Amino acid sequence: MNETIIKIGELKDRLQKVWQLIRIDEKRQRIIELQEQMSRPGFWSDQSRAKQVSQEASDFEQEIENWEKMKNEIKDLEELAQMDKEDREVNLQKEIEEQLGRLEKRFDELEIDLLFQGKYDRGDCIVAIHAGAGGTDAQDWAEMILRMYLRFCEKRNWNSKIITISSGGEAGIKSVLFEVSGKNSYGYFKSENGVHRLVRISPFDAEKMRHTSFALVEVLPMVEELKEIEIDPNDLRIDTFRAGGHGGQGVNKTDSAVRITHLPTKIVVSCQNERSQLQNKETAMKVLKSKLQKYFEAEHEEERQKLRGEYTEAAWGNQARSYVIHPYKLVKDHRTGFEATDVDAVLDGELMPLMESYLRSIVK
Repeated sequence: MNETIIKIGELKDRLQKVWQLIRIDEKRQRIIELQEQMSRPGFWSDQSRAKQVSQEASDFEQEIENWEKMKNEIKDLEELAQMDKEDREVNLQKEIEEQLGRLEKRFDELEIDLLFQGKYDRGDCIVAIHAGAGGTDAQDWAEMILRMYLRFCEKRNWNSKIITISSGGEAGIKSVLFEVSGKNSYGYFKSENGVHRLVRISPFDAEKMRHTSFALVEVLPMVEELKEIEIDPNDLRIDTFRAGGHGGQGVNKTDSAVRITHLPTKIVVSCQNERSQLQNKETAMKVLKSKLQKYFEAEHEEERQKLRGEYTEAAWGNQARSYVIHPYKLVKDHRTGFEATDVDAVLDGELMPLMESYLRSIVK
């Protein structure tokens, strides 16, 4: 029983260490501000904005409730464990140990939420994948990464939606842009920024030689409104073109695809997966806002160059993560040193350990 009491004390110490990071008073104040917004006349006329605000308030309320409950349950369990031996029932020790196990597991889950303290971490995101050096193998690799991310989203019950996609000549994709909606989706996906390297026996090589392929992953926070940044319509060049299709009855017969260029920054975005030109334009503007927000927040010119797509080359020396299928099986994140040997599971969307190791490495 002494060991159990020690473990409860350790859990209590962990709670005390993270209590400042929880910032409960700040969150309570934010809830008050959000509730004031919700009480204003006409608030519910903008359903999209109203849903976002009410969800934020609900998330903060739930977070506070979870941590307060954790604090009280640890206190109650500590008091129960420190009762005199003669006051204990025979099965009480087992019950205390089981309850401690449940509390430790819940604490670990709650602690993960503390990793999302960034400005956009709790919001949605936009993900771009670009095939790099490696020809057809790289295009196939880019499609494998897309499948990996879509499976990850599916397992977490997140919504994912492809904005635009460019197919490869022989196989795979040249590039794809998709959005992800889910709790802390940007916070998780920001760990995927960078060059991803694949080593395998190429299925496109008749001699079955080992090939190395690269793909670049870019992640942007979803920004609905630009703060302190105004987009001058005169700074935009909007082009329309015919979206790619499969041909036959499904072939596109109108110029529904949209490409928007922000002339001052030379940032270009396009969308072709919606049914109408208007929908494509709205989606492209949403992506442009996210890129501009991050562009103007970038402190250094080379960070801005990345957003233009001119800086990070998807090739040797720049990889954030390597996936080796042959001659051995290993996934290694070069930023954290984290390794996983079940490559198939990772490629099937089991990314949480890799993502969490990265998030823990950047939290001071």
